[in-house]
Amino acid sequence: MGKKDQHDKPLAQNKKASHDYFIEETFEAGMVLTGTEIKSLRGGRANLNDAFATIRNGEIFLHNMHISPFAQGNRFNPTDPTRARKLLMHKSQIHKLYGQSKQEGYTIVPLKVYIRNGYAKCLIGLGKGKKNYDKREAAAKKDAQRDIQRALREKQKVSSYS
Repeated sequence: MGKKDQHDKPLAQNKKASHDYFIEETFEAGMVLTGTEIKSLRGGRANLNDAFATIRNGEIFLHNMHISPFAQGNRFNPTDPTRARKLLMHKSQIHKLYGQSKQEGYTIVPLKVYIRNGYAKCLIGLGKGKKNYDKREAAAKKDAQRDIQRALREKQKVSSYS
């Protein structure tokens, strides 16, 4: 078999991230999870909305990511489904990310969570917050592109009937 796709099927995705931020750079980080959390994550029971990452004491943590308790889990289920989870990255990457995130308007945003080679991975991005006029401009471009595609499809339909 060939090499797997660069990013496997996402188990959780932060769709609002591209709407709220300009993503300038992405990094892949491993996640420290308990056994029942990984089972729940494999079942697709995770939510990245309102999640963010912080750097403390040279370590990076993911906050507000909700992983539902595993249904068959017992006392091993964590008590808090939104607890801070440690992310695993090279120290040089953490230092680079820390320096860039300290600039005005930048934040570390989780983009998606997926499984690669049996390990849970989180794709995090360095994002600069969009202003409201940027969001309106992006929405207008998206609408214009959709109208162009619709017109091309209509033109193809008409030409195929001729």
